[in-house]
Amino acid sequence: MCGIVGYVGSREAAVVLLDGLARLEYRGYDSAGLALVHRRKVTVRRTAGRVEDLRDLLGENPPRGRTGIAHTRWATHGEPSDRNAHPHTDTSGRIAVVHNGIIENADALRSALTARGVALASDTDSEVLPHLVAEALEAGAGSLAEAVRAALAQVEGTYGLVVLDARAPDELVVARNGSPIVLGLGDGEMVVASDLAAVVRHTRQVVFLDDGELVTVRADGIEGSTRIAPTTVDADTGDYALGGHPDFLAKEIAEQPDAVRRALAGRLDTRFATTRLGGLELDPRDLRGVRRVLFLGCGSAYYAGEIGAGLVEELARIPAAAEPAGEFRYRNPVVDPDCLYVAVSQSGETADTLASVQELRRKGGRVIGAVNVIGSAIARECGNGIFLHSGPEVSVASTKAVTNMAVSFAMLAVLLGRVRDLSVADGRRLVEGLQSLPGHIAEILERDGEIAEIAKRHAGASSMFFVGRTRCRPVAREGAQKLKEISYIHAEAYPASELKHGPLALVTPEMPSVVLVPDDELLAKNVGTIEQIRARGGPVVAVTDAELPDGLADDVLRVPRTEPELAPILLAVPLQLFARHLAVALGRDVDKPRNLAKSVTVE
Repeated sequence: MCGIVGYVGSREAAVVLLDGLARLEYRGYDSAGLALVHRRKVTVRRTAGRVEDLRDLLGENPPRGRTGIAHTRWATHGEPSDRNAHPHTDTSGRIAVVHNGIIENADALRSALTARGVALASDTDSEVLPHLVAEALEAGAGSLAEAVRAALAQVEGTYGLVVLDARAPDELVVARNGSPIVLGLGDGEMVVASDLAAVVRHTRQVVFLDDGELVTVRADGIEGSTRIAPTTVDADTGDYALGGHPDFLAKEIAEQPDAVRRALAGRLDTRFATTRLGGLELDPRDLRGVRRVLFLGCGSAYYAGEIGAGLVEELARIPAAAEPAGEFRYRNPVVDPDCLYVAVSQSGETADTLASVQELRRKGGRVIGAVNVIGSAIARECGNGIFLHSGPEVSVASTKAVTNMAVSFAMLAVLLGRVRDLSVADGRRLVEGLQSLPGHIAEILERDGEIAEIAKRHAGASSMFFVGRTRCRPVAREGAQKLKEISYIHAEAYPASELKHGPLALVTPEMPSVVLVPDDELLAKNVGTIEQIRARGGPVVAVTDAELPDGLADDVLRVPRTEPELAPILLAVPLQLFARHLAVALGRDVDKPRNLAKSVTVE
């Protein structure tokens, strides 16, 4: 969840490191720091604050050094403070380390180090690493890489780490186990980072480390265990710039029509009224052998999986469900060889989802990935799946990636349905409906000003209900999540049928309800739900593609009409705009909600 940047080359490292940290700010953090080696001496600067605070601390003439490491920390062990910020060093100041992940046996290691006379200077688990590396060097390790390997042999837990040695000023040692690390191969320089955002300004040639790999990085190349050929990434600095938008959340909401077009490109087969998902590497016989589908994800990815499960059951008529990946990994699940497991993650690095994939593979389960980052851990672990084509997503609250997840799962449902009993006519209807989605989303975005005014009218609420029935239940959950995470307003989502089983007791004139009302076979029941809320004085915001009776709802967020099965995809978009505008009205930092991070690589 933290940000790592490392550099070795011919330029002054401080400039590259600060730029890289700034590009990783979206991941969420509470402190920042860097370490530079110059003339066989390590200089460390750290602060509990933002990257800009670190820049101010360094001043106009930052310390020199052409090799360095830097870090933005999201606290796991120890409060946010200067002393707990990274990089950490050994007692002599020779070794400096930046670390993402959690050292699970840190308490035992700290006790052992203290017993050997080491004076620990922080409350973190990470600080044990430089001391262990220094001890290995003193014990006769022949190289920094050998010392790091010896240190890690004592460690239990997860890590993405970069190690710097004052006596080896032209190299960095990099290791990974459960926390992402990418190496950028430049012209006479190398950039190490936890995220592509810090790399693409310098090069598009990258190597993704696998778990268990440890390499030495020098300006002219990589030495060590990696056997992965460099990958050319399809990203540039413009993907990580605002481009005239007020915030990344607004930018990424606005990018959804193009993102959906990319997700659909080359995947719709109008001739046979089906879809093509070549990345699955499943032929029609394999697809017919699927007897169940289970989507695994966390947060918004889990809710997108719920939309996908509903589509698969409705269109393919096979059992399907979604489950939080963090629960699945711990409940000793029965792994069904006839089940298709779908691991869903924007980053492809979500720790709980990755662990679920690894557990499934150990037990012989058939698992595919649905990810937005080529070369990510889940993508490599699965080997095949669905690439989301959303483009880089910076804001912590996911929008375009979640939309593309739902679109991708609609294509998967059509594909599974067409090898079974989904008719040509229904297949053609749904393919045409998918083709229309980018234009329909663009129509919704044109109502941004109208949605902003409605959101501002509800900015004084302290709590809200989000209500959806059947297909729209997961949309309600996703809408409530968006509101909670960026506005800090309490929100709960309920199936419409459950309101009368308890939640109606909370409905008052001060409790708005956002009700999803698709124009489908349950329209009358959803109208009845609104009437129950209004009868108790509750304000109602209706999100609908139907013509509702005049005065039924206090406010209406309208979407274009589409095929009923695809309506949830469109109904989710105005909820993104609603949450953003409400949060902006409250003065929230919508890109960096408190206590949250973009890529959740720790438990």
